This record gives sequence, C-alpha cells and structure tokens, in this order.
Amino acid sequence: MAYVVFALKWRPQNFDEIVGQDHIVVDLKGAIEKDRVAHAYLFAGPRGVGKTSTARILAKALNCKNRKGPNPCGTCSSCVEITQGSSLDVIEIDGASNRGIDEIRALRENVKFSPTQGKFKIYIIDEVHQITTDGFNALLKTLEEPPPFVKFIFATTSSHKVMPTILSRCQRLDFRRISTMELIEQLDKIVKAEGMDVDQKVLAAIARASDGALRDAESILDQLIAFSKGKVTLEDINSMLGLVEQDVLFEITEAVTNKDAAKALRLLNTMIDNGKDPGVFLNNLIDHFRNLMIAKVAQADAQLIDLPHDVCEKLLQQSRKIALETILSNFTILINAQEMAKRLDSVRIALEVSLVRLSHPAQGTESVKPVNSSSVQPKEKSSRQYTTPAVSRPVFPPRDTPVREQGIKPAPPAKNKRPEINAEDEQDLLTMGGNISSLEKDPVDDLEEKKQTIATAVSITRESVKSEWENLISQLSRVKMSVATYLNEGTVVSLEGHALTIAFPKHCSLHKESLEGKENKALIERTLAELINGHVRVHFILSDEDSAKSDSSKDPMVQSVLDAFKGRVVKEE
Repeated sequence: MAYVVFALKWRPQNFDEIVGQDHIVVDLKGAIEKDRVAHAYLFAGPRGVGKTSTARILAKALNCKNRKGPNPCGTCSSCVEITQGSSLDVIEIDGASNRGIDEIRALRENVKFSPTQGKFKIYIIDEVHQITTDGFNALLKTLEEPPPFVKFIFATTSSHKVMPTILSRCQRLDFRRISTMELIEQLDKIVKAEGMDVDQKVLAAIARASDGALRDAESILDQLIAFSKGKVTLEDINSMLGLVEQDVLFEITEAVTNKDAAKALRLLNTMIDNGKDPGVFLNNLIDHFRNLMIAKVAQADAQLIDLPHDVCEKLLQQSRKIALETILSNFTILINAQEMAKRLDSVRIALEVSLVRLSHPAQGTESVKPVNSSSVQPKEKSSRQYTTPAVSRPVFPPRDTPVREQGIKPAPPAKNKRPEINAEDEQDLLTMGGNISSLEKDPVDDLEEKKQTIATAVSITRESVKSEWENLISQLSRVKMSVATYLNEGTVVSLEGHALTIAFPKHCSLHKESLEGKENKALIERTLAELINGHVRVHFILSDEDSAKSDSSKDPMVQSVLDAFKGRVVKEE
C-alpha cells in the first residue's frame, strides 16, 4: 500500500477532531441539530487551518445515512465515498482552474439535477476568490436562490478579493490561526500514535515554524522523520529548516544588554557560518524583543506570548533586567534594520550595524544636567539685589517688551508681596538659573534688570540649529541612547521665535510620542541650548517624508545662484 503523508492520514473526519476552531464547530453543530443549515457558506482564513476538511465533514454530516447527532457516522456508503472523493453528490471544484464564465455556466446547468443518493447536492469551491468578475456575476442568481437540495461551501484565503455581492449571499465563518500550544498538543498526539521518539523542544520548534498552520506542521514533522536518524533532535530541525535556536536569541540579547558588541557579532557570524539565513534571524530577533515587551508588561502571559511555559518564564526573567523604554528602543532599531537592508541589499550589514547600535555603551563627557534652582542661594536681605549664577549661554527674550523700555515707571509693589510674573518670564528665569522664590522679597526693579539681561540674547537661526544637529545627536547618545535614536529620525522644519519644529515621518509616531514626554523634551532643550548658546522650545509633528525634508531653494547660497542665472529648482534629490 502506498505511503500516506501525515497531512492526509491525520485529516479530521468529524467535528470533534477539528483542531483550534471551536467557534466554527459550535456554529455548524448547532445548525445541523436545529436543521438550520444555510444554503451557502464562506469559509475564510489562512492556509492549512482546516477549511476544506471542515467543508467535507459538513457535507458528510448532511448526507450521512446513519447520523446520530451532528457528527457523521463515517462508515455508511455516503461517508466513505465523500472521504475517498468519489461521491457524485459532493462536487469539489478548484476555483483557479474553473474561474471563467463558461465553467460557471456549466455549473448552473448541473445545479438543476437532483442528487443521486444523498439528501443534498453539495458544491465545494476552493480558493473561490480566483473566479473572475464575470463568473461571479453569472453565479449570483443561482447562489441567492438555489434549488432546495443544493448547498454551496466556498473556501478562500483572500476573502477581501471576493465580490461583496457574493459575500452578502453567504454565511461567513472565519477560521483563525491555530495557537502554538494547540499545534504542540496535536503533534504530540501524532508522534505517540506513530510510536516515534521526538523531543518536546522539537515539537515547539515545528509549531513556531508552521505559523499557525496545522497542515504545514504535519508536513514538517513528516519530512523531519525522514531526514533524521533514530531520535529526532532539535539540531535536526534547525539544520533542516535553518531555524534559529531559542537559546541563541536569549544569548545574543544578553550580550546586547551587557553592552558586549563583540560577543553579539561573534554569535551572528557563527550562525551565518552554520548556514542560517540573516533575514530569518532578524525576524526572530524582532519577535524575541516583542515577547520581552509582552513579558515586561503582562508578566509573561502565556496566552499573549503563545510559547511553552518554560520559555515564558525565561522571557520574564530576562525582561526584568531591561527597562521597558530600552526594549522599545531596541525594537525600533531592529525595525529600521529591515528598511536599511532593503536599501543596502544586504541583511547582514544592516544586522551588524543594528547589533552594534543596540550594544554600544554610553561613553564620553558628562551628561547635561538640569539646573537646580534650589542650589542658587540669594544674597542677604540688605543687598536688595537679585542674584543669578554665571551662565554660559544667553536665552531668548520674552515676547513682551520690558516695562522700563516703554518709558513708564512701574508702581512700587506692596511690602512683602511677590511681584506678578507671567509663565514665560518664569520659564526664562528658571533657564538662567534664578530662584523665583527669592523674588518675594526682591523689588520689581531687579526683575526688570533680569529681563533686560535676557533681552541681550543673540538671535538663533534654523541654519545654526541644523549645523549642530549631528553634535546634538552625539551628545544625547551619551546621556540617553533612546532619545538620540528617536530624534535622529526627525528633521528640522522651521524656527519661529522660540519655537523649533521637528518633523517625523508618519510611520515614526512612536518616536514623536516618546520625545514629547516631559523628561525627554527637557533633555533635548537643555542639550540644544548648550550647543547653540540660546534657549528654544521644541515641538514635534508628523508629516510625509518628503515634506519633512528641507527646501534647498530657501538656502541663501542656492537662492543667490537662482537669482543670478534666473533659474528655478525643478526637482530635489
């Protein structure tokens, strides 16, 4: 007898054997028991999750001669013929090769004939989205009002390609991907029934590689048994499929966490030398950091991570060593590595650069520290002078002109009463390092002197900010790598007064949200003020990438050339 592969040998024959689709089983069982089976069903979902198998089981249940309850008996002549694919009352059609209007017309003519043995004549059309628009239109009337003895069951992996007029005439049932734990349980059932010796870690690796498709998992197991000699080991499946071991992902993440870039690169090189695909490794590493994020936030919830319990515990332990912000930053760097790989046409180079960025330690000069206003001590009360520490940079003047410049002498304040200060003045004074609380006993004149000092600040241009941009990123990387990583994706758009606008592409909304945090925003403003000798307030926006780029035609040098030759900018690269 010819060998039967696992995908066919272990195909479910009744509703109770269907794996991972409990919601579908409950719906169909209820419809059969209550005799409320629709005239047309659409089974939608990814490949290998049981759509066609469920359609056959439904067909057997409808035509079974000895059925008791919703499940078919599996032994009557009708059930046996449907299982073997020789039943005249159950017609299976491939939508890809019967997609034209002529084939659909032939189907319409055959629908009129009654079933030969069973109660119903059932049409199972696989990959129904392949049928042409004309073919669908020819089927509409028959599908909406078929003969009472006809049932249609459509199956598709691309339900969005099916015409809405067809969808509206069907009851749609959505099949889901089968979870890793459900796949492991089914594979374990198969290996025990077949008398094979397979390690549980191997079954977990097969389940992850199958991406929720039971048929794929059974095919991989079948191939693996033929590939291996004796007991099937984890090395066998990693060698056959080029998978990355889970332990390697933990090890390389540990190297990144310990800032050991050399070890991370050596691990990567070893895997590539062993025949592993760098693209597969990059995807697995992204999944690993996603699992670390879930473990950090949800305490390694097995339902969210969908991995064996021991792996979830190991993820939880490793996530406790890494800050959530670092995990998100590393995740973003790895996502950017995929885009870099497309431009370089080399996944390895992009992966090596990303590993170095992930594990590069913070080095360099002292970090920029905020000015602590409480450290500034005022002079004795008798001095009646507002004291400020020495500062290395001026700041922008407030919008309002000082009262003294208007030639109006301010009225003396009441005794022991703090003069009124607007929010902008207070912010400027804090930037200069002044102690606002000391103003309670200082006169207004000292405040006006302070505002005049602020008014002497030099003007800052957008060009001066752009010239210091690389230095800004470098300084921030020594203080807080995640802020530098996020800000590096932004582009200076405009500088109007105190407001510096930085734009990010629409796909970098995570960068914008993180930098808008109070602590991160203050760090950027302080560091930038140190570089440009002037205080600005940064604002972040989202825009298209093209709009985020600077307009070179507004550059003074470019404009002078355009004026001299009476030219214009046609296209910017």
